[in-house]
Amino acid sequence: MNPGTSRLGGKVAVITGAARGMGRAIAARLASEGAAVAICDIQAELAERTADELRQSGAQAAAFKLDVTSFDEAAAVTDRIERELGPVGILINNAGWDKAELFVESGPQTWDTVIAINYRGVLNCCRAIAPLMQARASGKIISISSDAARVGSSTEAVYAGCKAAIIGFSKTLARELARYRINVNVVCAGPTDTALLREAFAGREKMIESLTRAIPFRRLGTPEDIVGAVAFFASADADFVTGQVLSVSGGLTMAG
Repeated sequence: MNPGTSRLGGKVAVITGAARGMGRAIAARLASEGAAVAICDIQAELAERTADELRQSGAQAAAFKLDVTSFDEAAAVTDRIERELGPVGILINNAGWDKAELFVESGPQTWDTVIAINYRGVLNCCRAIAPLMQARASGKIISISSDAARVGSSTEAVYAGCKAAIIGFSKTLARELARYRINVNVVCAGPTDTALLREAFAGREKMIESLTRAIPFRRLGTPEDIVGAVAFFASADADFVTGQVLSVSGGLTMAG
């Protein structure tokens, strides 16, 4: 933790999929900048362990079991967070899941799971929290997309489609909520070395090698590479920034 930094002091941040990997790194960064963080994850025990580790570092953190595919659960957990930590000022939609397989070899069961977690989960959490932000005329919503949404990615067709949908949804939501001084932005992560990536590409490790070679910096990203962009969008430094998409991918995409 960095107790000398407090640009998010007094803010309550909800981070989904925060028990490990990128979500955990985001939670740690926001906590280091003064935010009280809600560690939301379907893995309740791991979420509690993560929250406890952050508390031991001096952060204000609490764990909440959350299945983002359920709107009712998202609404109920949001109510608990507001009662226990205070009004939610920052929402980070980070929860995700993927399974690397060619589209013609995939099936509806996998599609449904990928869509429910990666896209429907964003809709559920935004619908649960955005009205509360709207009533307070303040808030930051940041969704984690992927450069797969911008250029495609072999064996990730449905995942890439969901991540592209997040971009279109976020731009529209940014327009609808701008009058309420709510900022909505997207961080597109490039291939990032997390347990999720290793699990998704199990048995297809050569695909990870190919992805690494395609990145100009010739390495995978780390969770810590992503958190600075998220912290920027969550802070007052981005008060006049909305509807934007920022790739953090080592140059994998260089969109104009």
